[in-house]
Amino acid sequence: MKVAVTGAAGFVGANLVDQLVGDGHEVVAIDRVANQRSTSSAVTWVNADILDPNAMRTAFADVETVYHLVAVVTLRMQDPVAWRINTEGVATVARAALDCGVRRFVHLSSVHAFDQAQCGKVLSEATPRSIDPEIPVYDRSKWAGEQELRKVIDDGLDATICNPTGIWGPADYLPRLSRLNGLARSAAKGRVPAFISGVGFDLVDVRDVAAGMILAAEKGRTGENYLLGGEFANLIEWMRQCARSAGRRGPLLGLPLSALEAVMPIAEPIGAKFNSDIISKAALGPLLASPLVDHSKAANELGYTPRTLERSVRDFISFLVESGQM
Repeated sequence: MKVAVTGAAGFVGANLVDQLVGDGHEVVAIDRVANQRSTSSAVTWVNADILDPNAMRTAFADVETVYHLVAVVTLRMQDPVAWRINTEGVATVARAALDCGVRRFVHLSSVHAFDQAQCGKVLSEATPRSIDPEIPVYDRSKWAGEQELRKVIDDGLDATICNPTGIWGPADYLPRLSRLNGLARSAAKGRVPAFISGVGFDLVDVRDVAAGMILAAEKGRTGENYLLGGEFANLIEWMRQCARSAGRRGPLLGLPLSALEAVMPIAEPIGAKFNSDIISKAALGPLLASPLVDHSKAANELGYTPRTLERSVRDFISFLVESGQM
């Protein structure tokens, strides 16, 4: 089958392309960067702008399934580029797919499209959505992007939506590891002496996200959302696991979340001056919520079965060593 992947050179995109090629598909890999990791003869690389309808229609010629992954991930409260890519970009790609008669469309949204502060103890597909103007632009734009897609679904596009949690794991390469992978690598190298304790997040292996998207293309119901979760992890313990797997000691000192909240009024402006959003109110939000994620809908309807966190830790550290990144 001929399929297309937007954002094919990114972290999730590269892993998805690898799985699709492994399954025997011919892949049109769409991106605007030169980081074209796959050199398989089954992959055709296309440099195209997802905001260009004509370019998308050209790329989708004779394609049966489109996986749309392009997004701008940011912790900022406002970011006009992220808003446009995450909303208008979805609409443009989906409309082009409909125009080309694409049989199936899978959109990679995010758990952040759900309001984690309003979910209670467990987050599911029934959780309220990210409409509060006081939450980060990424969260709001991912929900708005889903709404743009639904307009095209109403016009006849057969599309489904996947909402992964915190994505990490192999394969990923320097110099631009994902946020979580960068943190895990630092911990494995013994470079994180202290971290916030008592907070956690659902972490999912990138390989499971790719597999979940393929399952959604095969079995997902039109217009439905599927949370692709993994395992809830206490973050300081997760980093200690990564360190132990690499033969090192992880963070020894656990700091209360209140300590981070106390320095936030000073630390956030300093980070902004260095163009960093890591220490910010937006970054603190998910840690304060720390919800459990119910991915039973994906398990029951798609046959989605993520691997354990322990296995992902072991595989990630092995990957770093084998790829010369440790």
